[in-house]
Amino acid sequence: MSLSASTLGKLRHIVGAKGLLTTQVDLAAYSFDGTSNWKGMPEAVVFPTTAEQVSQILKLATEQGIPVTPRGAGSNLSGGSVPVLGGIVLCTTRMNKIIEIDTANFTVTTEVGVVLNDLNRELARHKLFFPPDPQSFLAATIGGCVSENAGGPYAVKYGVFKHYILGMTAVLPTGAILALGGTTVKNVTGYDLPQLLCGSEGTLAVITQVTLHLLPLPPARQTVLAVFNEVITAGQAVHRVLAEGILPAKIELMDNWVIRRIEEVAPLGLPLEAEAIILFELDGIPAAVERETEGVINICRQEGAMEARAAYDVKEAENFWTARRAGFSAIFGNSPTVFAEDVTVPPSRLPEVIGRIQKIAEKYDLTIVILGHAGDGNLHPCVLTDEKNAEHYGRAEKAVHDIFSAALEMGGSISGEHGIGLEKKQFLKQAMPPEAIDLLRGIKKVFDPSGILNPGKIWEEA
Repeated sequence: MSLSASTLGKLRHIVGAKGLLTTQVDLAAYSFDGTSNWKGMPEAVVFPTTAEQVSQILKLATEQGIPVTPRGAGSNLSGGSVPVLGGIVLCTTRMNKIIEIDTANFTVTTEVGVVLNDLNRELARHKLFFPPDPQSFLAATIGGCVSENAGGPYAVKYGVFKHYILGMTAVLPTGAILALGGTTVKNVTGYDLPQLLCGSEGTLAVITQVTLHLLPLPPARQTVLAVFNEVITAGQAVHRVLAEGILPAKIELMDNWVIRRIEEVAPLGLPLEAEAIILFELDGIPAAVERETEGVINICRQEGAMEARAAYDVKEAENFWTARRAGFSAIFGNSPTVFAEDVTVPPSRLPEVIGRIQKIAEKYDLTIVILGHAGDGNLHPCVLTDEKNAEHYGRAEKAVHDIFSAALEMGGSISGEHGIGLEKKQFLKQAMPPEAIDLLRGIKKVFDPSGILNPGKIWEEA
């Protein structure tokens, strides 16, 4: 469809001249997200600053049948914020106020355009801590994280976004503005609508404000580096640490390909001969952290680690975590097209799924890089390919299918934190029975009977 001059004028009236983009150059910047193989050109991008403005935009879109794609920073890796049907991109990045930090009750109320890293820097001034930390935390907005139910390295100990959602303000496609949930940890008043909207990928409502539960900032932290000559052995060590009753805050895996690429770009002294590195972070009371650090080191050595030691100081620890965060950048910088996948298996089956992924890479003669959140069984196997090479790209697609099948066979899921979006909707019928997908469609119909919000995502049309 093509937006009329009248419609553009109404949008301009709602958000102001500076809150509307319509030129092809500007629109192109909102035609893609963190994935490398999805694009869709919007016809307008709007930047509301209040829930009332969002309400007016959605009312107009519903009246005229205009697709609306909600968007934060666009760092997601599922194609979820790509406007595949054109229409309006509703970008929430200007809704960026931290409204209240309630130190007495360990909550924060914030608009959804606040960047996650900015929020945690402000919370640290109050000795408070919001654990979920997706790798894109330097850019990712609160709204995008809630909509994708983002996780990150801290999920192994602290969980994901849904575990911290207390309440929210959401706008329905009709324009109705709803205050949902509340400010208390315990709240079983009817169906848990905030939990339903968390992870709904912008398909049900536009979230404008959230109230999140906080934790006290841990008084002590320690990073442990463990080096292994086999990726599978590294996975076995992770399982043993957890089985021994030690619960690190983070357990992160990098394979040899990632280690070498990082050392080429920004040498940090990582061992190039290692087939895998596991980074552990222990946090809590100093005495407990010291004891658990010793336990992790001893277990890794017993499981065959070439090296296992605590970071020498805070600077070295930060260097290690910088290397881990640089993993995705290294991958995307070394391949024209990347299937940055996201599968989860029960932690005890982590070594098994790593072995399967290695065999899949051999079967299709592909480079599949393995990194991820090893502590909760959430791996990011990244298949390197080139969409311009049809034969190679076809092998890569088959490999992705096999990886998802392997995860499901092991009782896992096809997405731990990236969401379904466009990237995985063709695989949804593998992961869910048809009756369950029909329930998803039914829920969508209740919230969005006109089907304007983020159309084309999550499931394939029947």
